[in-house]
Amino acid sequence: MKTMLRYCAAVGLLLATSLTQADYLETQNLFSETSPAEADTVVVLVPLFADGTPAAPAAWPAETVAQFQRAIDAQAFTGALGEQFEVLAPAGMHAKRLVALGMGDGATLQRADAESVGAALALHLATRPSRIVAVNTGLLPQNASHSALVAAVAHGADLANYRFDRYKSAPEPRPAQTYHWLVSDPKTTEARYTQLRALAEGVFTARELTNLPGSDGYPAAFADHVRQRLEPLGIKITVLTPKQVLQEGMAALYGVSRGSQHGSHLLIAQWRGSKDAPIALVGKGITFDSGGYNLKLDAESLLAMTGDKAGAAAVAGTLEALARQRAPVNVVGVMPLSQNAVSGTAQLPGDIVKSASGITIEIANTDAEGRLVLADGIWYAREKFKPRVIADIATLTGSKVRALGRDYAAVFSADDTLVDSVTQAGELTRERVWRLPLGPYEEIIDSTVADIRNTGAPGAQAGAVFLQQFAGDTPWVHVDMAGNGRYETTSKPPLTGATGYGVRLLTEWVTLYANTTTE
Repeated sequence: MKTMLRYCAAVGLLLATSLTQADYLETQNLFSETSPAEADTVVVLVPLFADGTPAAPAAWPAETVAQFQRAIDAQAFTGALGEQFEVLAPAGMHAKRLVALGMGDGATLQRADAESVGAALALHLATRPSRIVAVNTGLLPQNASHSALVAAVAHGADLANYRFDRYKSAPEPRPAQTYHWLVSDPKTTEARYTQLRALAEGVFTARELTNLPGSDGYPAAFADHVRQRLEPLGIKITVLTPKQVLQEGMAALYGVSRGSQHGSHLLIAQWRGSKDAPIALVGKGITFDSGGYNLKLDAESLLAMTGDKAGAAAVAGTLEALARQRAPVNVVGVMPLSQNAVSGTAQLPGDIVKSASGITIEIANTDAEGRLVLADGIWYAREKFKPRVIADIATLTGSKVRALGRDYAAVFSADDTLVDSVTQAGELTRERVWRLPLGPYEEIIDSTVADIRNTGAPGAQAGAVFLQQFAGDTPWVHVDMAGNGRYETTSKPPLTGATGYGVRLLTEWVTLYANTTTE
């Protein structure tokens, strides 16, 4: 048995190493004032026009302009956001195809809308043989936001070009285009894109971690991957083993993995880009959730439980993005990691555990385990780092999905300013949140045998009220991202698996919060 455990650990470590060395994208983005001499695909970004026909790019031959305008008339194309058409073998060009993408109102275009255009472009070209893609942005308004919007289009294409294919014996070739973006200010555009590429790398790491099967993404392997991915960026990594978790008094975290051969770990990552008091992010890391003795009985639900570590993955990805951006912020990420399994040593319904904060908890349901690991994670962040604010993120409750579906995450806090800042970050990134009330629900987690119990109704509020007990006097906000961490099965390929939800939300929020608050 010991030999087998050592073998499993070695396999996990090798997998973590290969993940760290992976290059998530094979596409490239170049920015210049001139178009490449040879391009097999030409793309033009067309803003909304109310009357007549939009002007074609000035450098196009007359025959190309004429065909372009005829195609616009034939397609009833208006430049509205999301509209597109393709012309094969365009007249006057060496390119094999000409693609027009509608950008909507260029004067009021939002970053997230520009990203959606880039994603649509990437998905369109994924099924077409394109090697060099020349993107003409000259029809867009040449205002102060031009460079940022073009960079956002490129960022959207990057996000759509990610593939999780490491377990396929013969994976399909990944998109490998070189995009040449024709812009008036290449230096500014490239600088903005570099920041967004750093953000994309964080999203990819979160997707990769979330997508890992439970037998490969167990707590120690998750921690190893994060260490190897983040430490070279200057992020300080600390990992507490199961024995150390118990020595710290974190019995709530420890107990969730009692039924598994993979004990609970606590992963801490800190990016010190400033000397300010830290902003703390705490992410739920249930690397696989069977439900414990309150066993999940639906096969599809069980299959999705590799994604119950999406909160911790989002925190890891956020730290990576901020470090790659060299962000001037002090951020600590705390990721409590457990595998919720069933065995003769597993935690039982009715058990009572004592959290590190001293609060005793009745285990009314072993499938409400995420709040148990977060309880000790929040306590650790508060006690060890004295942060100015704590934000936790978790795939916590089915109740949240029933209340808000998958388009919004739920946000809870007693601090209106905190809710406003997270909501603003969600609108900017389109990782939207909607506030649900914390009160009057104070008594829904009362227990007759312990200080509190780990269930209550309504479910989303019970989870939030439970977690609030462990934040103390520190400003605190809770994001319930249940349902947001994975694309639905109806999504068209290649948008399958983990979304990386939370990385862009938290990265934006940390920046907003750091820039608008003082100690």
